[in-house]
Amino acid sequence: MTIRHLRIFVAVCEEGSVTKAANKLYLAQPSVSLAISELEKFYGVKLFDRISRRLYLTDKGKQFLNYTKHIIDLFDELENGMKNWGSSGALRIGSSITIGNYFLPNYVKKFQETHPQIKVYVTIENSQIIEDHVMNNDVDFAFTEGIIDNPKLEVINFYDDELICIAAPENPLPEEVDLETLSHEDFIMRERGSGGRNIFDGTLLAHNIKITPVWESVSTQAIIRAVSKGLGVSVLPYHLVKDALEKGDVKRIRIRDISLKRKFKIIHHKNKYLSPAIKDFINICLNEES
Repeated sequence: MTIRHLRIFVAVCEEGSVTKAANKLYLAQPSVSLAISELEKFYGVKLFDRISRRLYLTDKGKQFLNYTKHIIDLFDELENGMKNWGSSGALRIGSSITIGNYFLPNYVKKFQETHPQIKVYVTIENSQIIEDHVMNNDVDFAFTEGIIDNPKLEVINFYDDELICIAAPENPLPEEVDLETLSHEDFIMRERGSGGRNIFDGTLLAHNIKITPVWESVSTQAIIRAVSKGLGVSVLPYHLVKDALEKGDVKRIRIRDISLKRKFKIIHHKNKYLSPAIKDFINICLNEES
């Protein structure tokens, strides 16, 4: 099999059609169909189900696509690396929202001071989406607050963090409450899939407690403002509410006998080649005092 076969396979997956893939690659449709047939015959697997003239990836096809994307990416890195040795390059970094807002700008600035020839591209989303980006090779590596249990991902812990509960200054809750008492409050929370939300939901589940947030938002600042207006309480990363706490816009409520400490993580696919630039960036994060 050749890299050409793999590129054709990825194009068919992305376009969902042999005809569209052929147009995209400027190939004849029979050539694309033949390449897919040769792949299936060579590996002895069925990559697509053909139903009502549409193509659907089989489970084996999805697994094959995952490997194929990484192989193509490594090949492209080889090509670009050899052709542009010593010249400019690029890093694609993913980050969860907390790390992207508070930590990543400093890391990127430090990196560019020593690697001015390398362009850094950043994608900031919630932890679940970022993990998907790493799996799909849309980013070289990523920062996340979420719980990682995917065996295909390599995980490097690099910073200890804590989630805290906040309320409006005039909220009658005392400085410390038990989780059951707190659960009767209106909650204003980050969306499902965010690292902090997943951790707090897991804590509630472990104590057989259920809440239904009155607000859900991807914007931490919107949540903080809503809490400060007395519309409910929230559980957010300390670093993102630190300024609001210092200004007196919100107050901290400690949850009795509950620890919401967590570790920030750097993740990358186990099949990912870590270039010297990627290793340098990761070392900055491990050695930097945030």
